[in-house]
Amino acid sequence: MKKILAVLVPAVMLTACQADIDSYQYGTSSVGQANAAAQCRVINVRLVKVKSDNELGTLIGGAAGGVAGYGIGGDSTAHWLGSIGGAVLGGIAGNAAQGALSSQNAYEYIVELNNGQVMTITQGTDTLLSPGQRCMLLYGNPARLIAY
Repeated sequence: MKKILAVLVPAVMLTACQADIDSYQYGTSSVGQANAAAQCRVINVRLVKVKSDNELGTLIGGAAGGVAGYGIGGDSTAHWLGSIGGAVLGGIAGNAAQGALSSQNAYEYIVELNNGQVMTITQGTDTLLSPGQRCMLLYGNPARLIAY
């Protein structure tokens, strides 16, 4: 059991951690890429929670729990019942661990482009833009909103 936990905990931590969503972070594939930009004005801003979309914590927890549960009991029925119970409990624990490790705050901005089009963008909390503030919407993957 200790061996399984020694493998499970770091695996869940590594797979559940969410990428940094701050506007100052760039991936190497973004460097040297030209993207369109548009002048805009912030209409509204609100704090939101961003959670990971992947389910690796649940899968890893379920697999480890199933292996650990298989070691319970003496006959084959007890092994299988322990395995099923361990998988369910491990999946629940893995899902909870992933949720706690991969959640972060962000700002959701509603902006109005100079042409009147209204758009939304969500990004990290490294910089707070205020309603009425002029800014640039940088198109790309990911798109960014920056003050100017």
